[in-house]
Amino acid sequence: MQSTSFNEQERIAAQLEAIQGRYEELSIRITLPEVIADTATFTRLMREHSELSELNDIAVGYKKLLDDIDAARELLEDPDMAELAREELPQLEAQLDEASQSARIALLPKDPDDYKNALLEVRAGAGGDEAGLFGAQLLRMYTHYADSQGWKVEMVEDGSTELGGLKESVILIQGKNVFQKLKFESGVHRVQRVPVTESSGRIHTSTATVAVLPEAEDVEVEINPGDLRIDTYRASGAGGQHVNRTDSAVRITHIPTGLVVTSQDQRSQIQNREKAMRVLKSRLYELQREQQEGEYANRRRLQVGTGDRSERIRTYNFPQGRVTDHRIGLTLYKIDEIMEGHLEEIIDALTLAEQTALLNESRG
Repeated sequence: MQSTSFNEQERIAAQLEAIQGRYEELSIRITLPEVIADTATFTRLMREHSELSELNDIAVGYKKLLDDIDAARELLEDPDMAELAREELPQLEAQLDEASQSARIALLPKDPDDYKNALLEVRAGAGGDEAGLFGAQLLRMYTHYADSQGWKVEMVEDGSTELGGLKESVILIQGKNVFQKLKFESGVHRVQRVPVTESSGRIHTSTATVAVLPEAEDVEVEINPGDLRIDTYRASGAGGQHVNRTDSAVRITHIPTGLVVTSQDQRSQIQNREKAMRVLKSRLYELQREQQEGEYANRRRLQVGTGDRSERIRTYNFPQGRVTDHRIGLTLYKIDEIMEGHLEEIIDALTLAEQTALLNESRG
């Protein structure tokens, strides 16, 4: 591990001190009656307070290490304590190097959408029915992963087929830092296996596309009601399931962009309309994100892969039992575990790759 220079330690300490000051200020402000009475302000400050909590803990620990090192160096001048200080000082300095590395990562610029809920879309790609079946398996994989994280999953758009596959389905995943963990999943997922419908035993290659969008908040996207065309129709489902006898399904078209969203999972037209509007806002927000310039856009380019729907990011090879993420060259021979939602190893590796890229960029 690279040793931390004195100047670097000073820079890190100054940044952490400022964060600690802000955290203490927020701790006081969120208890003030006038702040509590203002719902919007209270929510915003509580979110910032929560986001700074981990950094504040790092700041407290870092300052204690610096104080301990200063105390040990002073003891070098004391004949009775010098030997003990000489033994402790290398250990404390090694701990400081480790803490400095952790602090560097924690202080990296954050994706402002990391804390948000996410809309996850899965769409069948090339490969006919097999692509739809693989898409349904991916959706199940993400649902199981969400369950393991204690997140809530809601079906927004159910595109199930009679064969048990899907054409295009959308789920809303709610919880802590959902987008932060799932944002690397956007792209083309490829499967190589023998389809159940293949009598000759030949391996086929099919694809499904995944898109992960941060859920937009009302303050971030303004929609002119005059820009919307809202149609209602009778819901239907695979094999006659979820069929509704009333026109409860909703289709919303955003005329300026041509975006179309549908929702028919709920029995109430009002509920379907609310869900469809949430999806529409998130898709419009994603368009805004793609058009942004400056520092945030630069950070997006540093992410592992582009997140583009056309980029092939991962291959699931069932005959060999392996999953390969092409962006970081990671291959794991545990396909059954991964398809059951055990994605932690892949997500951690992708997060580390992004952090490494950002660290290298920050060092020039």
